[in-house]
Amino acid sequence: MRLGQGQPTRATTRLRALIAEHRPLVVPGCFNAMSARILEDAGFPAVYMSGYGTSLNLLGLPDAGLATLTEMALNARLIAAAVRVPLIADADTGFGNAINVVRTVEEYIRGGVAGLHMEDQVAPKRCGHVAGREVVAREEAVLKIRAAARTRDALDPDFVIIARTDARGAHGGSLDEAITRANAFLDAGADLAFVEGPKDIDEVARIGREVKGPVFYNMTGISPRLSAEQMAELGIRVCILPGAAMRAAIMAIHDFAMALKQDGPMAEAAYDERFKAHPKGNLHGFAGFDRIREMEAEFLTADAAKKYEGGLGYAPKAAE
Repeated sequence: MRLGQGQPTRATTRLRALIAEHRPLVVPGCFNAMSARILEDAGFPAVYMSGYGTSLNLLGLPDAGLATLTEMALNARLIAAAVRVPLIADADTGFGNAINVVRTVEEYIRGGVAGLHMEDQVAPKRCGHVAGREVVAREEAVLKIRAAARTRDALDPDFVIIARTDARGAHGGSLDEAITRANAFLDAGADLAFVEGPKDIDEVARIGREVKGPVFYNMTGISPRLSAEQMAELGIRVCILPGAAMRAAIMAIHDFAMALKQDGPMAEAAYDERFKAHPKGNLHGFAGFDRIREMEAEFLTADAAKKYEGGLGYAPKAAE
């Protein structure tokens, strides 16, 4: 819980240090502030905001270009405010042309995000592992990355720009074109190159050999699952696992809903007993009520503690 707890260095600076220190840096995906906090508590040094997860979590809709800049930037801002670790966030296509990209980068930087990735799809875009994608002309895509890099340099040079190309799996696309674009994006100022959707380890290896800069990898969908050791050998600098936590949440909620439908209200009682035995079973503690009590003890008058006397329910504890 970040409330009142900051860091002496900027998230952007810390993300760059993590990328330099880890080979690869493995970053799990979240879809809201709560899931980000769980991943942070598990010990991950950075988290990733999934665009698919944002669209499905906020709108109940697929990752098909239906989420707006306002919605994506809001979710990113809320996640960044909830955790102390750096956040990398999906920024879809930049939500328009190069001029729109400038505003997108500004919104993400001002929202506390440490880095973003932006793709070269035609709008409306769609998930990089769903057929039917199209990409804009290479020149337009390069200019959008140049606009993003120029904006980064003006506001926070440590902000990380990850340039994604969907040219491998797009209509009429190829791995040759994807690698060409990845290198052009790096020349335009991107910090890492992201070739979406390689279908096997041979394609991943070729990306590692031929991309002339740090490689960002999305381990999901049709792309192969690799160990950290394999990724290091293949030249991958950063790897995201964008949807795994979301799928785990979908499974857990579905299974609970089916038990509740089948067994009635007492299914909740049985679930509650199991939850209490879980490492996160202290819900009020995880939510941050103890932190609120600590802040009350530090910043409010002594009379403020009287409201806890004789009260029923969870009793938050202030640090002694």
